[in-house]
Amino acid sequence: MSRWQPGAADRLRAAALELFEEQGYEQATVAGIAERAGVTERTFYRYFADKREVLFAGSQRLEQSLVAGIAAAPDGSNTAALVDAALTALAANFTPQQQAFARRRSAVLGANPALRERELLKLASLKAATIAAFTDRGTDEGRSILAAEVTLSVFHIAFTRWIAGAEQREFADLQREALAELRSVLG
Repeated sequence: MSRWQPGAADRLRAAALELFEEQGYEQATVAGIAERAGVTERTFYRYFADKREVLFAGSQRLEQSLVAGIAAAPDGSNTAALVDAALTALAANFTPQQQAFARRRSAVLGANPALRERELLKLASLKAATIAAFTDRGTDEGRSILAAEVTLSVFHIAFTRWIAGAEQREFADLQREALAELRSVLG
C-alpha cells in the first residue's frame, strides 16, 4: 500500500459504503474498509473516529456552511431573507455528482436503527446551530426556532426528493420548489 496517494478520505467513504451495502453495516469492519480503499487502518483513523462517522463526515461542513450563509446575509435582512440565505448555503453542499452516493447512503441508514439514531443526533446539532445563527443575527428566540424549523423542513423535503428522483435535478431548485409550496400552503 502506498502511503501518500491522494483522495484517501473519498476512497474510504466509497469503500465503506460498498461494504455496508454488500455485508451490512454491522458486519463490515474498519480493517475491511481500509483494505478495500488501499490504505492502512491507521490511515482510516486519521480521517474518521469510527466506521459510523464515514457516513456522517459531511455533517460539520453542512452545519458550518449553513451558519456562514446566515451570517453572510446583508445587514438588515429580515427572517425570510435569512432563511433564503441558509437554504442557498445548504444547496451548495449537494452537487449532482453526490446524488448517487446520497441515495446509497440513505438506503444504508434506513436499514440500520443505530445509524438512523445517529442521523437524528446530527440533525439535532444542525438545528441547534441554525437557531443560534438566527439568534446571532438579532432574530428573537421564538422566531429563531420557527425559522430553523422552516429551514430544515424545506431542506429535508428537498433532500428526500433529490435522492428519490430518477433524474438529476439541482438541489437548489428542489429547495426553491419546497419553499414555494410552503408559502402557498400558508397563503
